[in-house]
Formats: sequence, structure tokens, C-alpha cells
Amino acid sequence: MNTLEINQQLAQGDVNRRGVLPKLDELAGEPFVFRQRFGLDELPGEAGVILVRGARQYGKSTWLQSRIRETVEMCGPGSAFYLNGDEVRDGRSLVEQIRQLLPMFSAKAPVRRLFIDEITAVKDWTNALKALLDSGELRQILLVTTGSKAADLRHGTERLPGRKGRLARTAYIFTPLPFAEFKRVCAAALPAAHLLPAYLIAGGSPPACAALAATGSLPNYIIEMVRDWIYGEFAASGRSRSMLLGVLECLYRFAGTPSGQSKLAREAGLANNTVAAGYVEVLSDLMCVATAFAWEADRKRSNRRRPCKFHMTNLLASTAWHPRYLRTPEDFLNLPEEAQGALMEWAVAQECWRRSALRGEEMPELMHYWQGGNHEIDFVLGSEEFLEVKRGRTGPLDFAWFPQSFPDGRLTVVGLSRFETDQVVGVTLGDFLLEGAP
Repeated sequence: MNTLEINQQLAQGDVNRRGVLPKLDELAGEPFVFRQRFGLDELPGEAGVILVRGARQYGKSTWLQSRIRETVEMCGPGSAFYLNGDEVRDGRSLVEQIRQLLPMFSAKAPVRRLFIDEITAVKDWTNALKALLDSGELRQILLVTTGSKAADLRHGTERLPGRKGRLARTAYIFTPLPFAEFKRVCAAALPAAHLLPAYLIAGGSPPACAALAATGSLPNYIIEMVRDWIYGEFAASGRSRSMLLGVLECLYRFAGTPSGQSKLAREAGLANNTVAAGYVEVLSDLMCVATAFAWEADRKRSNRRRPCKFHMTNLLASTAWHPRYLRTPEDFLNLPEEAQGALMEWAVAQECWRRSALRGEEMPELMHYWQGGNHEIDFVLGSEEFLEVKRGRTGPLDFAWFPQSFPDGRLTVVGLSRFETDQVVGVTLGDFLLEGAP
């Protein structure tokens, strides 16, 4: 069905007819169906604007269509309508299509909701919404939008000051599935030893997780969709595909070690630091990379003059370009320990990013690490809260230095060993990931 036909069915309340909500049709026959929770469990009843940004292949469209069905089933025909940003030419066309839908809302509906998927694909979408909001045409509408261009959606939010209604929160990040949800749905389909490696390869992407649980291997078409999405965004920004591959190669090579933009520019063959910063910024806007700055413990602040770390926070994207061609849990288990350790650290980075996004923090991709003397701590979560990732087995004696450096601090060591002292706790990676549910 095209958008016009879908909205005709929504006006009649026929949300269960095949083709009206195609993403939900696909789920109907799937053996692995996940709950998607990212802080917006229920839509508000009042009018306003909600903007949801998230990576491709993480289920935004499926979530959006499920909210359309829920709205129509609860509030009746004519309470919800839909537009697909990929099919809208520009901002002027968006205004025209929205104006065509407004008279279709039922006068008896207790709520009026308009859902726009991938709104960031529409050129000048912010100006279009601004015009409609300023004219008062959307004053009775809850507008729910999704987008994969994080910078565009974030900046679009900033360009709509005072126009998003009185909602308590208007901006959300569509996060990956937590390990707990993957385990709940897929534990019976995979050997216990393969469960965590499978999650690290699939990265919390629902279609990737379902495919891996069903076949034991990550299909190439999912990898190609992730690559095409990122290649397309870099092409649209006028940046080189070959330079992107050089940057990604360096991220794998420097994983877990401070490098900084100077080294990244030099090793990737980029012209200068500014160019390197541009590539990292786009990857960050696509929610694929986080930058960890050095932390000055005595001053409790970032030191951005020192080399920084770059963490992949989209594990599926890290799989897409991994030099060892990871497709199965066995592929991960056969990696050298150093390579496994790098992916473990990125898994922790993704989980920290996910938890920050759930809390509603504005920039979850901003992280910190600490380095002093001969010691280093991978993640600074707060002025007295720290997180270290170790691939091998560790014990309390390995961190006897920590209480002297941070008398009031608490360190969690993510590795292969469990232990606990007054200030240092050892947990496995699985333990740590399960702590973050939902």
C-alpha cells in the first residue's frame, strides 16, 4: 500500500488489514520478537512534538507502526495518521501532505496523533514544521517523528524552541536492545556459551539478533544495509568513502588506547586534525562512535588537550567492518584475546551510552577515561565512580593501587572474575550488561 491507501485505512480504523502496517505484518510470523524500550513506554495524551533519533536497523519503524496500531485500537478510527519521510520530496511537500491529513482526524477521537517516519530524509523539514506550528495548525496534534540523521534531528530540535508543546520530554534516542532482552528471547535457541558472543556481534539490533538466533550466523544483507546507510550519510556530507575506510581501520587498530585526532589524521591519511574531527563527528552523529576525553581527577573536569579514545557504540556497525569478518559466535571466540578485549570494551561503551540515553542525557556519546602514572581506567562514570575492562582474569591485588589514588572512589572491573572488596568489585561482562536492564 502507498501512504494514501494506508491513511484511508487508518481513517476507517482498519489497522489489522495486511499492508497497512507492513513492519507488524513481518513480525507476525517471526519466532523472535523483542520488546523495544528506550524511555518512551507510553505516548502522552496532550499535544506537542516528540523527536526520536536512532541508528538504522534498530527497529524505529517497527516501534512507530506499533504505536499507530495501539493509538487506533485505543482511541478509535481517525485518531492516528502516517507519513514516510523517504517518500516526501521536500519541506513544501511535507506541509502540503500534513495539511491534507488534518481534516481527516475524527472529531470524536480523544487524541490526534501524526506519525512521521524518517523525517530527516525530508529537505528543510524543520522549516516546514516551524511554519505549521507557528500558524497553530498543529496545536491539537501530537507529532511523533523518527530519524536516523542524529545531527539533523538534534539541531532540528534546537531550531524549534518554544514550539514543541508542554511535554516533560521531547527528544529521545532509540537505543539498542539490552542484553537482558536478547537473553530472554533467544536463550533457548543458542548454546549458553554462544549467547554473549552472539549479542556482541548482533549489537542489540532486533533484525540482526533474530537472524543470528534463527540461523546461528549474521546474514550479509544486514551487514550491507548498515554499510549502505553509513556510506550514504558520508557521501551526502561530501566526504570520501576511502578516507572513511581509513578512519575505521584506525579505530580498530587503536581500540582501547588513547590516540587523538592528530594521530588519527596522520595514520588515516587525512589532511589535518580538522578533517579527522569531521569524520569522527559524522560517525558520532550516526550514533556509531563516542569520544572519551582524558579526565583530570584533581580538578574533576575534562582535559581535551590530551589524546582521546574513540569507542564504537554501535556494535553492529563495528561488526560490519571488522577485519576478521565476524558472522558467528565461533568467529568471536576464535579471535585473539586482544581483539576480544577490544570488542568487550566497546560493548561496555555501548552499554554506558545506552544507559546515558535512557536517562535523557543530551550527549551520551561524551565519555571520559583516566590515566595517571602507570595506571589507566577505561571509563569515568562520575567523580568517584569508575569502570575498567579486562579480558583476562583479575583479582583484588591487581588493583591495590586504586584506594590510594581514589580514597573515596569505587571501581567496577568487568572481566572474567568475580570478587568484591570495600572499593573494588569484579564482575563478568554478562553480569555488567544484565545490570542495565531494561
